[in-house]
Order: sequence, then structure tokens, then C-alpha cells
Amino acid sequence: MNRDAFILTVTAPPSLEDALVDCLLALDWQQGFSSFPANVHDHNVQGLSLAEQVAGHQRKLRFQMYVEKQHIPALLARFKQEFAGSGLHYWLVPAIEQGVI
Repeated sequence: MNRDAFILTVTAPPSLEDALVDCLLALDWQQGFSSFPANVHDHNVQGLSLAEQVAGHQRKLRFQMYVEKQHIPALLARFKQEFAGSGLHYWLVPAIEQGVI
């Protein structure tokens, strides 16, 4: 297992799509990322519209990227500075392997 690389997943409100894309594309070290729509299901209904509460999910965007360990602190600091209070949710999982076939 490669303990020096991770998969970063970020969920964000759709209103932040352009700002997040711009932020991620500005990183000179990143190798690209994926983004796609996601339905987020949570027992905490605080902040959900009535329609979201009835549907049982909230529409978000999910971004995923391969990140080498040394870039994580600066990237998270940048997110905290640029997107403070915006509701970004993130998690990191170890990347076992990466390559192109």
C-alpha cells in the first residue's frame, strides 16, 4: 500500500461548482480530478428544504482526486480559507495504487 498518496473526496453544494473547479484547476501539482452529481443522504435534516426532506436526500456535487501526502495540508488550508462556512465535506482514503493502462 502506498501511504504517501490519498484519494480526496469532497462534496459541495452545486452553487460552488465553478469556484471549486477554478480552485482545483489552479493547483500546479494536481493530476486532474473527477466531478459528478451526487445525492447526499443524512439523518440530519437541518438546513434541508422541505422538498429535500421529503425526497430524503440533498443534491450535491462530488469531486475526487489523487493527492500526494505532501500536498494535503496546503490544499485543506486553501479550502478552509476560500470556502469557510460553505458546507464542504471531505474525506481522505489511502490510495493503494495509481497508474494509466
